[in-house]
Amino acid sequence: MIVKPLAEGLDAVRAAAKKGLPPVHLWHPPFCGDIDMRIARDGTWFHEGSPIGRMPLVKLFSSILRLEEGKYFLVTPVEKVGIVVDDAPMLAIDFEVEGTGTAQVLRFFTKTEDEVVANAENPIRVARDAATGEPAPYVHVRAGLEALIDRKSFYRLVDLGVHHAVAGQDWFGLWSGGSFFPIIPSLELA
Repeated sequence: MIVKPLAEGLDAVRAAAKKGLPPVHLWHPPFCGDIDMRIARDGTWFHEGSPIGRMPLVKLFSSILRLEEGKYFLVTPVEKVGIVVDDAPMLAIDFEVEGTGTAQVLRFFTKTEDEVVANAENPIRVARDAATGEPAPYVHVRAGLEALIDRKSFYRLVDLGVHHAVAGQDWFGLWSGGSFFPIIPSLELA
C-alpha cells in the first residue's frame, strides 16, 4: 500500500529540527505503509520517480530517517512510512584531515550536510563485491545509518593509508579518532 505523508507530522519535525536533529529515537508512531520515495546510490532522493530538487526538503527528510531491522523509514511524531534505499542512505562527499599517524582524525561531510568524525563509535568499513572485488567504503553517521564514501574521497583516503597489525595480520587501513580501520590485507596489495 502506498500512502501520502501527513503535513502535520512534517510541521512537528520542522519545529524539532530548529533545535538540532529531531529526536527520532523517541518517536514510536504507527506504521502507515510505504511511500514512493527512494534514495539512489549517488545520494539523490526521488519521490514518485522524480528527483527532489529542493535541498532543504532533502535535509529535512534525512533528519527523520531511521533504520529498523534492515529497513528504512521516515518517522515523525504521528507516522512512520517505509522508503527504499539502493545502498546507503547517505553519501560522504568530502572529508578533512587533522593530525597524523595514530593521532589522525578524519571528519566526513555528507551530501545532506551531516558531519561525522570517524572513530570507535562511527567506524569506517569497506565491503568488497564478491564477484569483482571492488571496494565500497562506508562511514557510520548516526543510529545505524551509514554514508557511502564517494570515489574521489576514497582515493584521497587511500593516500593516507598505512600498514598496521590487527589480530596478528598486517592490514592496510586508516587511523582516525584513536582507532585503526582495516581496508585490505597487506598481502593482497603485493
